[in-house]
Amino acid sequence: MDKKILIVDDAMFMRSVIRKTLSEMGYQHIFEAQDGEEALLSFREHQPDLIILDITMPGKSGIEVLEEIHDENPQLKVVMCSAIGQEMMIQKALEAGAVDFIVKPFKKEEFCRVIDYHLV
Repeated sequence: MDKKILIVDDAMFMRSVIRKTLSEMGYQHIFEAQDGEEALLSFREHQPDLIILDITMPGKSGIEVLEEIHDENPQLKVVMCSAIGQEMMIQKALEAGAVDFIVKPFKKEEFCRVIDYHLV
């Protein structure tokens, strides 16, 4: 598939799990960032179709990164992916422009459904 996806997570293990799942789904253009600053650089360089963004990271939080990205490209689809399943965080992410929210650890079927829904 020609869609470009950026994975942003400070945990290398989590990036690997997401990358593997996306590859198995047929996505080939996958980029990674380990923190907010790297995410913004990669977003500007690669212009992804979708960003999968962790909330809790060192430096800029996922919410701060989401707000900056949304200011530059309000049409870009951002799916938040975090172990924090609190209603308040989910609401804050959606208000900041996220199109969806996946709670880690996720079930593969649910992850695939959310990603395909926003990219197909």
